[in-house]
Amino acid sequence: MQRDTRRRRPEEPERRATPQRRTKAKRSPLTNSIVYLVVVVAISMVLAAVGWSMANDMLALNKTSTSATITVEDENDFGSVVDQLKTNNIIEHTVLFRLFAAVTGGDDEIAQGTYVVDSDMDYRALLNSLSSSSSNRKEVEVTITEGMTVQQIFQLLEEEGVSTVDKLNDMAANHDYAFSFLQDIPLGDPNRLEGYLFPDTYDFYMGEDARYVINKMLVNFDSRVNDDIRAQIEETGYSIREILTIASMIEKETDGTDRANIASVIYNRLNNPGGGTAGYLNIDATIQYVLPEGEIVSEEDYHTVQSPYNTYENKGLPPGPIANPGMESIMAALNPNSTNYYYYALGDDGVHHFFSTNSAFQAFLNS
Repeated sequence: MQRDTRRRRPEEPERRATPQRRTKAKRSPLTNSIVYLVVVVAISMVLAAVGWSMANDMLALNKTSTSATITVEDENDFGSVVDQLKTNNIIEHTVLFRLFAAVTGGDDEIAQGTYVVDSDMDYRALLNSLSSSSSNRKEVEVTITEGMTVQQIFQLLEEEGVSTVDKLNDMAANHDYAFSFLQDIPLGDPNRLEGYLFPDTYDFYMGEDARYVINKMLVNFDSRVNDDIRAQIEETGYSIREILTIASMIEKETDGTDRANIASVIYNRLNNPGGGTAGYLNIDATIQYVLPEGEIVSEEDYHTVQSPYNTYENKGLPPGPIANPGMESIMAALNPNSTNYYYYALGDDGVHHFFSTNSAFQAFLNS
């Protein structure tokens, strides 16, 4: 064999041996079928697991038992309700729950309020439990005592979780309630309802619509101050609002035993401007009504507080009630004792002492 003795020119590239191409092994049809089957089974298992999870969530199967308090502040904000259910582990699949609620119309049935729900409820039961007819709505018993003001009542209702002060003020100021005794009182001020929120013990739903809360108290007033009492009011020559104003002063001034005597003092001062206090009521509680909460009336306030509620500077009745009186004070305003008292003062014994003359009154104060 002859050897190639030719020399490679410098400019020629070195020749390399051409590598042999490796042939890729082909899968058999059986192998492809097995791989396909494995993928299908895996996907099916995933889908089955997801489907099972969704079914469990919707039907409340195999779920950890838990309960939660859900508050619906705005019945148009369904998203907030869903978020609360998710956060409290009542539901797992929020998208599925939204879809279910939309298809069944359940999202239109929820109502303002506070509800107790649990994870054992399926989607339908959850939606029913958040409706106005639900037995799961939380109730609270609230006692409104005689002499509380509108703002004190609203603060109490907020503390008890019934509604908020802001919502109650808005409904008190701006909603036109269909009661004859309110028709001449202009809208715009929540204190327009002073005197008409009848003191009593009420059962309210927590998170209740503020309009219904106020209406419940007004309905109670309407039933208590009935036609017979209104006929008595008419005979006095005073309006319902004026009698409530007198009753509210009695309520704020009484020691609990002397309502009819305090009523007599008020009427004596009103009806005899030529004697006694010269037509001035001189009631500390009317000044207290316009002072900041907790501030005590001083003698300086008698002449420095610029308000129509200052009955030391303005003759006659103040513009309206200064509290919400109970039935005893309303009846005392209608049936005062017949006396010649113009003055009274609280003694060290915890009861009021009454006087016909200023000299006797001053002597008692200085004793």
